[in-house]
Amino acid sequence: MAEQRIGVVGGGIVGLAVARELVRRRPGTEVVVLEKEDRVAAHQTGHNSGVVHAGIYYAPGSLKAALCTRGRGLLRDFCAEHAIFHEACGKLVVAVDPEEQGRFDRLEQTARANGVPGLRRLGAGEIAEVEPHAVGRAALHSPATAITDYVAVAEALAGEVVAAGGQVRLGARVVGVRRRATRTTVEVATGGPVEVDHLVVAAGLHSDRVARLAGGGPQPAIVPFRGEYLAVRPAKQDLVRGMVYPVPDPRYPFLGVHFTRRVGGGLEVGPNAVLATSREGYRRRDVSPADLREVLAWPGSWRLARAHWRTGIAEVAGSASTRAFMRRASRYVPDIGAADVQRAGSGVRAQAVDRDGSLVDDFRIDAEDGVTCVRNAPSPAATSSLAIAEHVVDRLWPVA
Repeated sequence: MAEQRIGVVGGGIVGLAVARELVRRRPGTEVVVLEKEDRVAAHQTGHNSGVVHAGIYYAPGSLKAALCTRGRGLLRDFCAEHAIFHEACGKLVVAVDPEEQGRFDRLEQTARANGVPGLRRLGAGEIAEVEPHAVGRAALHSPATAITDYVAVAEALAGEVVAAGGQVRLGARVVGVRRRATRTTVEVATGGPVEVDHLVVAAGLHSDRVARLAGGGPQPAIVPFRGEYLAVRPAKQDLVRGMVYPVPDPRYPFLGVHFTRRVGGGLEVGPNAVLATSREGYRRRDVSPADLREVLAWPGSWRLARAHWRTGIAEVAGSASTRAFMRRASRYVPDIGAADVQRAGSGVRAQAVDRDGSLVDDFRIDAEDGVTCVRNAPSPAATSSLAIAEHVVDRLWPVA
């Protein structure tokens, strides 16, 4: 007889990592993953760039910094164990303008404080040694930054959960949560209710909705941002060996349009960050009136728009025009221009926004009365997923 039953809402990489950590840490615990789609990794996990981050960007002492540092090693070992593609192709973060120098210097300090392995500062003449077609005033080289197949990782995590006696229920959309003193009832649209002793919510794009169903507060709310990619045509795919990134603007949690090698061998440019008209709106024509109403009704959305409307206009222009999109990217690799790319896929980022309009940057995980909610898990959540799982389970069962 199982000593406990734990429910996990969300079959993305974070939810599955938590489920796997539960069955590993507490043999005999019954774990049930509830995923509304007909497959795992259907949304953010399956639509990201595949980058395994090394910890360059995250404020020292933050959850992101600690869990990314721990998670990248755990992920590398997991990929090796399961024969999943994982290649440390390296990354350059390039400064091209004099006004970026202060941000660039602070970024280097952050990366060194986070112990990014092998980090090296390059002068303008040294950039071509790493990326022959990249240009700039200075760059940070992170040789440990890698790429992997996150869908394959999620599928392997699900396989471990099932092999250990857990369940991964697909097509199980959560429509209600009733909390009682000792048990929680999770109402599912099809298949009947699920009784659990503890519930972990890792619902990604719908994390705020499911958290509210479970009695959580209204903030942060999810405001969806679509990130669009362009694919570099085969003739110029080899002009970038690994990844080339801009120096990010610290006002935003987005890293800026960049060049990234893909697991399948291609090269992509992106993503941008435009407000999505649907939480699952991977195409510009995808519109959900209900999702739009929620965005417009959230006070933080209007405060965010007032503070950053100029950036928003620039992002929309890049979305509408390949030439405008590539004008930014070509500053770093001038030999790849608008004629060398074509429209590719896109993803939607579940960006948490507080009532005051602040973009929530760090991971945010709440726990109260039998429910743990992952309220904000943007990049580098995939890199950090196994460490996030350890963190969540440690809070359930603190190590003595």
